[in-house]
Amino acid sequence: MTFNHPQTLKSIADLIGAQMIGDENFPILGTNEIHRVKAGEIVFVNHPKYYDKALNSDATIILIDKVVDCPEGKALLVSDDPFRDFNKINTHFTRIYNFTEELHDIEVGEGTRIHPSAVIGNEVRIGKNCTVFPNVVIGDRTVIGDNVIIQSGTVLGGDAFYYRKLNGNFDRLISVGNVIIEDNVEIGNNCTIDRGVTDSTIIGEGSVLDNLIQIGHDTVIGKKVLIASHAAIAGCCIIEDEVTVWGQVGMASGNRVGKGAVLLGKTGVNKDLEGGKTYFGQLAEEFKQYLRKEVKLKKL
Repeated sequence: MTFNHPQTLKSIADLIGAQMIGDENFPILGTNEIHRVKAGEIVFVNHPKYYDKALNSDATIILIDKVVDCPEGKALLVSDDPFRDFNKINTHFTRIYNFTEELHDIEVGEGTRIHPSAVIGNEVRIGKNCTVFPNVVIGDRTVIGDNVIIQSGTVLGGDAFYYRKLNGNFDRLISVGNVIIEDNVEIGNNCTIDRGVTDSTIIGEGSVLDNLIQIGHDTVIGKKVLIASHAAIAGCCIIEDEVTVWGQVGMASGNRVGKGAVLLGKTGVNKDLEGGKTYFGQLAEEFKQYLRKEVKLKKL
């Protein structure tokens, strides 16, 4: 999430009541999750296991639960509960509507047809010559390009599935990101594409999605990607251009699939995969290697 106006280390520290370590005028441009964070943004960390990852990330402001050595050129915000305060920062600078207020600030391009039963949130942008079928839900801040087709029952911009367990209960990290659908995308019936926690979930130009597909928060789908029915792609994944994902593929969070790869049906992706190859298996491996292994097993 990018602030409308740059903030300072002191202004954010005052907002959340945190101790600051660094120049009080240190500029802060926004917040972001660890997978997408950029220079000038805040990332939060609340477990020693991830301290090094956060401190050595591109983030220049680290919201942390303990005083640690601060890398040169960075600043710290020390809080007793970084998770809580990350939510507090995000909701202070981004208004959460969740369909509870009248629509406003919606742009719809020429030639676009939207069925009356569709539900559209606030600050939504829809391009030219799009078709939105019955019972589609388009969440706040969603951006849709030109010539996009969205079939019935699809939900764009639902909350990210991102929780921590606190005192036996689940505590949600509030989603203030959005969904971006680029030009010439087709999305089938009953798909769910979650908005980013602090950034954008993106479906690239010319991509085609079948029915009943789940795409998690902050995932980036490249251009001309084909995804078949029942695929489930977790948050913070990157699927590069011209990848084919066949039915019932499952992809764990934070993984990348290279350009032109093919994931055969029911493949499980738990690691980064090179482009230009075909994969299969409960734990994805090259299809030729999988077949050779099967032949050997049958000969035993």
